Amino acid sequence: MTSEVPDELYADVMTLWEYHNMHHELRPCDVGIGLGSHDLGVATYTAELFHAGMFTCIVFSGANAPTTIERFPRGEAEHYREHAISLGVPAGSIITETRSTNTGENIEFTRKILAERDIHPSSVMLISRPYQQRRAYATCRKLWPAVDVTCASQIMSLTNYVKEIGDVDRVVNMIVGDTQRIIEYPKRGYAIPQEMPAEVNDAYLRLVSAGYTSRLI
Repeated sequence: MTSEVPDELYADVMTLWEYHNMHHELRPCDVGIGLGSHDLGVATYTAELFHAGMFTCIVFSGANAPTTIERFPRGEAEHYREHAISLGVPAGSIITETRSTNTGENIEFTRKILAERDIHPSSVMLISRPYQQRRAYATCRKLWPAVDVTCASQIMSLTNYVKEIGDVDRVVNMIVGDTQRIIEYPKRGYAIPQEMPAEVNDAYLRLVSAGYTSRLI
């Protein structure tokens, strides 16, 4: 296991990394939604944004996936909640949604659990892994078109992110998988279409050819 992107892959991985960053300007929203994953940095950054006054209500959304069950045995949302509380977020400001197993369910189940509490936000901030931003945005715009969406992730370089996760193959496979979903999910009605520049598509195809296929659908 290595924590550095090989030189021969770096340019293509960086192209996809930049493509998935929506570069949204952060502004206060009604609700912050931390999307469950293997990356505890999502909860860390959600707590930072809460303390910065970006929102007063947090929903952590996520059950488990094969990639997270060992790290987060009590479920992604619950571990995120515990971590945020350890960082000073009041427990009463956090709602956990513990059933979702994909991004579409993150959005749908979060909207439902908020409505059950008579919370009807006009704006939400989706906090995710850096390379999940575009897919999260496209999914939310399809499934929850009434809300204004801002995407946010920990601000760090590709190199530092890979070092923090500690497994370059995992990160590259996930980025390639998310890129494929940008292409395929609108066809299935799961997301709105997103423009994909030719250089992004070419980088994606080269990484697939190089064997990064474990997260393809």
